Amino acid sequence: MKPKNIILIAVISFFSLSSYAQSDIADIILHSENHTTFTAAIKAANLVSTLKEKGPYTIFAPTNEAFDKLEQGKLQFLLQSENKATLSTTLTYHIIPAYLTATNIVNQITIGDGTFKMTTVAGNILTASIKGGDVLLTDSLGNTAKIIATDLKGSNGITHVIDGVLMPRN
Repeated sequence: MKPKNIILIAVISFFSLSSYAQSDIADIILHSENHTTFTAAIKAANLVSTLKEKGPYTIFAPTNEAFDKLEQGKLQFLLQSENKATLSTTLTYHIIPAYLTATNIVNQITIGDGTFKMTTVAGNILTASIKGGDVLLTDSLGNTAKIIATDLKGSNGITHVIDGVLMPRN
């Protein structure tokens, strides 16, 4: 490849990333190949417009593989139109109405003697802790998810990628 082509690719990549950084948190998730299941669920629950609001929000976004770990039939159950309220509660359990970077979360865990309790948009509590150098989120049922990517910044919040689906107590 000619040096001129490499420079052109670098310039195009820079502008693509710059515009991506200005996207809102909904766009970050909606354009991620690793979050197609989460995207389908957000659309089914009619939460896209909510995730485009001013915020700030922190989203803990489960990957496709995280949804694959759910018990058989759970995702299909949640996606049925008659279960929209349960789906919405489950999804909003992954959203905190605040802007929390990975550094903020770790600092709060340290200040909180090993845990940081966060109130979700759904009104439930998520607990963050550190185990073996990993930041874990524990839901109200005792399930855990590890934060595997951090600080995907959008214009109205921040997204962290997790390896599990968090479930609220009904």
